[in-house]
Amino acid sequence: MNDIFFSVPRLLLERMPAARALVRGCEACPNLQGEVLFFPFRNGSIVSATLSGIPHSGFLGFHIHENASCATGGDIPFHGAGGHYNPTGAQHPNHAGDLPVLLASGGFSYAVFFTDRFTPAQVVGRSVVLHGKPDDFRTQPAGDSGSRIACGVIRAL
Repeated sequence: MNDIFFSVPRLLLERMPAARALVRGCEACPNLQGEVLFFPFRNGSIVSATLSGIPHSGFLGFHIHENASCATGGDIPFHGAGGHYNPTGAQHPNHAGDLPVLLASGGFSYAVFFTDRFTPAQVVGRSVVLHGKPDDFRTQPAGDSGSRIACGVIRAL
């Protein structure tokens, strides 16, 4: 068996992440909180997301957004995060900011995945956003994921 399958658990247990986002919920979801960690791996990133206080079970959209801000603008939670991170101008769902949907159950979600769309260094100074609906992977430009319910700025460690 290829050693790559055994190196991912060791990476998560033995190495410090290169970047982290501390996530907090919007005004309507004050108990939502969590952490998203970014580990360099091969030519991309291992991303680990741990969230609690999610207000409903089911699938939720999860994206990297272009700005290092979780500021709210008017009635729009986390408007300061901007649009999806898309350095190559790719169509949705093929841009760098498109991440797998998260599955919440009983207020909790945990996911670990690999992406070769960015390295941790490339997303430092951006934000992660959790949306209230799942990404449909069709609708342009952002997947019709619903309102932004949580956000965290990605910072280097």
